[in-house]
Amino acid sequence: MQHLLSRRINNLPLSETLAMSARARQLRAEGKDIINLSIGEPDFDPPQFIKDAAVEAINENFSWYTPIEGYLELREAICRKLLRDNGLKYEPTQVVVSTGAKQSLANAAMVLLDPGDEAILAAPYWVSYEAIINLCEAVPVVVHSGIKQNFKILPEQLEAAITPQTKVLFINSPSNPSGAIYTKEEYRALADVLVKHPNIFVISDEIYEHINYDGKPFSFAALEDMYDRTITVNGLSKAFAVTGWRLGYMAAPEWIAKACTKMQGQITSGANCITQRAAITALEAPVSAIQYMINEFRERKDIVYKLLIDVPGFKTTMPSGAFYFLPDISYYFGKTLHGRTILNATDFSMLLLEVANVATVSGEAFGAPNCVRLSYATSRELLIEAIERIKKCVMN
Repeated sequence: MQHLLSRRINNLPLSETLAMSARARQLRAEGKDIINLSIGEPDFDPPQFIKDAAVEAINENFSWYTPIEGYLELREAICRKLLRDNGLKYEPTQVVVSTGAKQSLANAAMVLLDPGDEAILAAPYWVSYEAIINLCEAVPVVVHSGIKQNFKILPEQLEAAITPQTKVLFINSPSNPSGAIYTKEEYRALADVLVKHPNIFVISDEIYEHINYDGKPFSFAALEDMYDRTITVNGLSKAFAVTGWRLGYMAAPEWIAKACTKMQGQITSGANCITQRAAITALEAPVSAIQYMINEFRERKDIVYKLLIDVPGFKTTMPSGAFYFLPDISYYFGKTLHGRTILNATDFSMLLLEVANVATVSGEAFGAPNCVRLSYATSRELLIEAIERIKKCVMN
């Protein structure tokens, strides 16, 4: 009956990260000792002060439908957070709260993109960007960077990708999957290109903002001439270890925020009331309240880096943020390991899963076809064991 489904859904790929994680769970259920480095989910429990705020909201009987765009008190807290952490001044009317940052990204794309419009993806990119663009029946235009560019696109590449149909640029810093962070100067150079093309908007995904190791990341909207053309997207999941609570938000020009509220009102309506109340407490807390998690991620990053650079055939950068490595493993393309010919990153990722019992994600899903992504959002012990398994797999 597949032919009775819409072309839209038949053309939509499964999320590679979620698919690999599901495969890892299946193998575990079959008794395999799988170490899962495929999923981007902090392994910490939520901070107690956020849990206490959620319990308080339940006890105060917050259980009713919420405003589509989010509680005013939360939108005010988001405005204060953006001013404090990012130097961005927004009014609550410019903020929309959604069921996760993914919905915020989709809302922004759907209100800006028409069929045939082009959306530029700064590769490597998060897997869902391309799917969201396809759902809008727009055209994804991938601008590749690689390990030699530290996985960041150059202004001349951006300029070459722009056509009269270009409407949106998706950019993500700190980056999933590479951990790269664009500097203020690098963003300024990209903005100098965009200034010449006033009808292009930037969707800036800043969900990993607080998980950074080289200083505070710079928000694209903080460039004065880009403020009115940027949709800043963020959320709670990564920094506060509440991935299942599902709360994201955007800050944008008011006319875009109103359009996103209209869109959301016909799809999900307002986000979960308990999570919204807890989010007020989370966003008003100083960054120091979650510094212990950031410090642990930094320690894991350093451990994994030292181990990865000792794996034959692996080339890797030192991430500046998020909790991923994106090693280039193209050395193995065309080689035979354990009776398997490795033609691409997907073959290599499957080899690691089925021979080394380590789940990773092929870089093909991220616009990085020479790479695989490894998440270090798990314990030090498991990370050390996983890299040792990988090393043994490629050496034997």
